[in-house]
Amino acid sequence: MPKVTIIPSTINQKTRMPKLSKAKRRVAAYARVSTDSDEQFTSFEAQVDYYTKFIMANPDWEFVKVYADEGITGTNTKNRVQFNKMVDDALNGKIDLIVTKSVSRFARNTVDSLTTIRKLKDKGVECFFQKENIYTFDSKGELLLTIMASLAQEESRSISENVTWGTRKSFSDGKVHLAYKHFLGYRKGPDGRPEIVEEEAVIVRAIYRMFLEGCSYSQIADELTARGFKTTRGKDKWNLSTIRSILKNEKYKGDAILQKTFTTDFLTHKHKINEGEVPQYYVENSHAAIIDPEEWDLVQLEIKRREDLGKTYSAKGPFACKIVCGECGGFYGLKVLHSTDPYKNSKYICNGKYKGDHVCETPSLTEDQIKAAFVKAFNRLNENKDSILEDCEMMYRLLDNTEEIDRAIAETNDEIEVVTGLTSNLIKENSATAQDQVEYKKKYDRLCARYNRLLDKLSDLTKEKERKAAQKGSFRLFAEIYRRQPEVLDEWDEKVWTLTVDRVVVNKDRTLTFAFYSNQKITVEI
Repeated sequence: MPKVTIIPSTINQKTRMPKLSKAKRRVAAYARVSTDSDEQFTSFEAQVDYYTKFIMANPDWEFVKVYADEGITGTNTKNRVQFNKMVDDALNGKIDLIVTKSVSRFARNTVDSLTTIRKLKDKGVECFFQKENIYTFDSKGELLLTIMASLAQEESRSISENVTWGTRKSFSDGKVHLAYKHFLGYRKGPDGRPEIVEEEAVIVRAIYRMFLEGCSYSQIADELTARGFKTTRGKDKWNLSTIRSILKNEKYKGDAILQKTFTTDFLTHKHKINEGEVPQYYVENSHAAIIDPEEWDLVQLEIKRREDLGKTYSAKGPFACKIVCGECGGFYGLKVLHSTDPYKNSKYICNGKYKGDHVCETPSLTEDQIKAAFVKAFNRLNENKDSILEDCEMMYRLLDNTEEIDRAIAETNDEIEVVTGLTSNLIKENSATAQDQVEYKKKYDRLCARYNRLLDKLSDLTKEKERKAAQKGSFRLFAEIYRRQPEVLDEWDEKVWTLTVDRVVVNKDRTLTFAFYSNQKITVEI
């Protein structure tokens, strides 16, 4: 008969501490407050004080620290600095027990909660949730914890859905909410609506004015930085992305597009640009405008014009990329002549005049000649003002009718669907039955070629529809602006030039052909 001697365990499997050890358990607490309001801040301070006293009151515990995050959501642990520091300290052997108020304070994300607790458990670190009275080393701890964490996650989902519903209801009612801390020109007014901050609105108006005068985003940014204006975040240096954002934001003309982005996942709080997945709301005249709506529309057309020009665009005054050589099609640029002698002067000359073997015969122009010719062309245009406005209205109606293009787009989409189905069936048939692979490859290539042709056709149709929409906007805007212009222009007016002239072609017979946004062309002698 074998003799068996029992050697008792000396280590607690749960705590990993010696059973006979008199050492105290090193205990830390975690506190979290979801908002930064004054009321919650008091709660935050109270939590830190409570847990400090709670741990120190237990003679078997050694107080380590109270880790606390302010104003951090519980649905994800990535941005909770103190929480992550506490976990790191625990995994590095500095903590034996973590005390927290409840599962929902720890994490409202089941996956994050369980993953963290299991990592801690592997290192012999226990968690205690007071409200639910759950010790994670207890035999029933993990089951109860899973249930409680799931309930907490569903609570978060419910809260998120309620907040989303409330926000969308607010949108549908036309209520505009701005991130005022980072929005130049407005603050929250007494009635809850945006009100103009005049000292900031001056900067916004300057940005729009400089852009219409021909400045680029970077030039405007450099000018604001040089003048010492602060950005919305209080920084001294402006960047071009901020300028671009201000120029494209419809809120500066008193309107608002609501729900430009939306939250795709209530756990990760990931945002996505709204491309039609959820409703958007366009609110007209929702608040006081800093920029005249027509000026704002003109800026959008100018942005589009510059984007179409691409790298060709040169931001050097109101004539930049608007004066074109009638021979080579290149733009005119400002050149300084006789820079080192008393006859120094500046003239606009074709940029490609001396490139290659051919020398363009189009004349050079002074700024005064361009301005005088514009005044003459504009006054000649005004001789048929009523007729031009009628033509603009007619063109607007023609461009507004997109039934034919819409029908072609629908038919092309249907054909793409058919070709996709034929290709899918061909692949399935080839995988199911033995076939001549040379013949199969020919059929497959034919379908692929047809599919690519249809995609190109769809792209062309879509671009044509976008082009018509842009033209329609140009005619509408030109008509609204042109209607208010004086019958006779006595002198050069930069704003009228910017608002009405698309481009000017310089001819070698010393005439200039002005192409207006209304599609009318007027030729005058220099």
